[in-house]
Amino acid sequence: MGQRPDICVLVNPGAGRDAPEQKRAWLEAACARHPGRFALRETDRDTPLSEQVRRATGDGFARIAAAGGDGTVAGVAAALAGMDDAPDLAVIPFGTFNYFARGIGLPLETGAAVDLAAGGTARAVAAGEVNGQLFLNNASLGLYPEVLRRRERIYAQYGRSRPAALWSVARTILRAGGPEAMRVTLDGCTVRQRSPLVFVARSAFQVERFGLPGADCIRDGRFAVFVAPDGTRAELLTLAARLAAGRIEPGRDFDWHCAGAVTIDTTGRRRTVACDGERFDMAAPFRFTLRGDALRVVRPEGAERHGDEAGPITPGPGAAPGAGSGLAAGGA
Repeated sequence: MGQRPDICVLVNPGAGRDAPEQKRAWLEAACARHPGRFALRETDRDTPLSEQVRRATGDGFARIAAAGGDGTVAGVAAALAGMDDAPDLAVIPFGTFNYFARGIGLPLETGAAVDLAAGGTARAVAAGEVNGQLFLNNASLGLYPEVLRRRERIYAQYGRSRPAALWSVARTILRAGGPEAMRVTLDGCTVRQRSPLVFVARSAFQVERFGLPGADCIRDGRFAVFVAPDGTRAELLTLAARLAAGRIEPGRDFDWHCAGAVTIDTTGRRRTVACDGERFDMAAPFRFTLRGDALRVVRPEGAERHGDEAGPITPGPGAAPGAGSGLAAGGA
């Protein structure tokens, strides 16, 4: 009898810009270097990702590798974080931005990522949580969840592209109602204000790529919280344009805060919250907390001093050029 695979790779065929057949060929070639170690399973859009993770865990795999973008990785991570004695998480980056992988020093090349999944050591990685929902990079209330909903429709009609993503932002702003009154409590200090968007960040790599402050705050084990000002539709469109161009400035375009615990209450009792590019219906108030030992992720030696955890970031080969934005560029 042959060796039983001990690593299950959950592959999102729709992640990133490369054709599903190309991604599959890259994976099969890389996994062939480790005979008998890997089992490849494509994710099924008709079955919740959490259920697919539970099935893989029930089949006895010691590691679950998420092959996809930030949304896929976050979905697998959330499922594992809710289990007792969960398998380790490995990441094979196939997405457009891959903020989580880049932020904790994981290789972007498929072969290197597969080699790491086969032979690397798992270490604890912190994550954010809002009302029980895990997130790795960011979570937000207000305009951005609606941008995601509209973007999905535009992508389905016109395909994935930066112009389509920007158009989804513009249409959302043009059709949006007024800013909502929110009670934002940061480490016990409450501030009432009106805002169309609150963005809670946990990826130092991502905020630095956006040209935003807060990376050191995140590396210190807290959240960087960005609150957009009350404004007209024209002012919001200007803000989105500055964000897309990497010309946003604190004070003028947004307020930002550093906090270890965040609670946001809204006038409406239920709201859609965006977590790593996915939308979730939740009941207010929205409580953001940090889980220092949420996950065990397979990482290279020395990765603890990369990106999201210590020291300034120097993007390596394969990093996307220029600053991007979850709101203005459509990233998760």
